[in-house]
Amino acid sequence: MSADATNTHSPSKYDRLIAAAKAIPPAPTVVVHPCDETSLRGAVDSTAAGIIRPLLVGPERKIRDTAARFALDISGYEIVDAAHSDEAAAKGVELIHAARGELLMKGSLHTDELMRAVTAKVGGLRTDRRISHVFVMDVPAYAETIFVTDAAINIFPNLDAKRDIIQNAIDLYNQAGFGKSPRVAILSAVETVTSKIPSTIEAAALCKMADRGQITGGVLDGPLAFDNAIDVESARIKGIKSEVAGRAQILVVPDLESGNMLAKNLAYFAKADGAGIVLGARVPVVLTSRADTPRARMASCAVAALYAHARRQKAPAVAV
Repeated sequence: MSADATNTHSPSKYDRLIAAAKAIPPAPTVVVHPCDETSLRGAVDSTAAGIIRPLLVGPERKIRDTAARFALDISGYEIVDAAHSDEAAAKGVELIHAARGELLMKGSLHTDELMRAVTAKVGGLRTDRRISHVFVMDVPAYAETIFVTDAAINIFPNLDAKRDIIQNAIDLYNQAGFGKSPRVAILSAVETVTSKIPSTIEAAALCKMADRGQITGGVLDGPLAFDNAIDVESARIKGIKSEVAGRAQILVVPDLESGNMLAKNLAYFAKADGAGIVLGARVPVVLTSRADTPRARMASCAVAALYAHARRQKAPAVAV
């Protein structure tokens, strides 16, 4: 194994993100339907850390009952009442349009309920960019924080969708404090281009798109198999010479199914934490699950807050 892949676990990967998010003003955050302990505690912990300033949306009585049952202090929180999860999702999106939040955070509703409201053609939060998901993963055996995309939103993305998926991930990496010009590995089963595996052809095309300026801000290589994307020795044995091979920072998967399996393998076999964020909408969307550790939930908020802050800093001033 290479030195990149054998470093011992350093908690500073997520701790650096959380510390950086604490150093900026708390991000106004619309938290949709936080009606169980996990989702409400995630919002409370991130608020206590100074990362977000929450606006809770959902059945007010249920939210307050949950807080009382689990001794969570929400006495200073604003709550917008909504009868059920679908209404909470719709109201959450409305509040973003009303400039009440810079982040949208998933509570205890299903992901598809929230994303239906986000992606609605009328009244949603779509932009010209394809909406996609990034797992920001702290893998104990790997030296760097690594992105896996897209393992949650786009099931079988075509070439144009993959362009946006990659650009979303690069923009997040460059703007949220991870560094600059990330190394992007476009994964397939093999590292050679073959007509028998369409994802290898798409990988080669995406690299050429980067050469022509259609994807910017990162260094791309592909197709790469997983081993030679993250392990220097594997890349050397295969004779692959590139800036990316063996040292990837962003892993672009062929489709959702393979990406989801990769992310879960890293979580359960490699004991990785995985923060989740949806990009390409008008605001970052924080996606958490009941399986997330408290540290991963806070890291999700931290990444989204840092990204929102960077975008706000880049926004042109409005003339008065």
